[in-house]
Amino acid sequence: MYSHQISNEMQGRLQAELKPGEFVKWVGQPEPSRYARQSMVIWVFFIPWTAFAIFWMAAASGFRFPNFHSGWDAFPLFGLPFVLVGLAGLSSPIWMRMRAQYILYAITDQRALSISGKTTIKVMTYLPKDLGTIERVERADGYGNLILQSSVYHDSDGDRRTKMQGFMAIADVRKVQTLLEEMLQSNAPKQ
Repeated sequence: MYSHQISNEMQGRLQAELKPGEFVKWVGQPEPSRYARQSMVIWVFFIPWTAFAIFWMAAASGFRFPNFHSGWDAFPLFGLPFVLVGLAGLSSPIWMRMRAQYILYAITDQRALSISGKTTIKVMTYLPKDLGTIERVERADGYGNLILQSSVYHDSDGDRRTKMQGFMAIADVRKVQTLLEEMLQSNAPKQ
């Protein structure tokens, strides 16, 4: 039922979510380095952001080190929040790798589950009646994503965005899709 790579803490979280009589058909976690790749677009954005913020601070200071004894101008410090935001953005792959340890996906005989979080636990339940089209994105090595739900929304600028939820960066994605489809068929209403 469980992979030897899943921590006792995460196994305990799954057990706490199971209903009486419900059994697990598959459980897995995202592969950390592949999960972190989701943040690469934002990471690339923060390279010029951070470089520009550092350049701006250097230019605002006249390309000199501050001399705090001679009435140094504090104007260059206005760039410091932008540098800090840039450094946080550049570290996003590290945070995503760490976050992957606290994500667990499961398929039971009744539903699919996604459990995530370290201190605040978020549980997404995908019941058979709520699942429509399942989208599989598979790479040549068998890793990929199973998109179980997607929703379209408009961000604060009015730009159209799509939020995708499901099992991300998992091994043997085709096998997992087959198990999910079998669960859906076994829970389909009898005619």
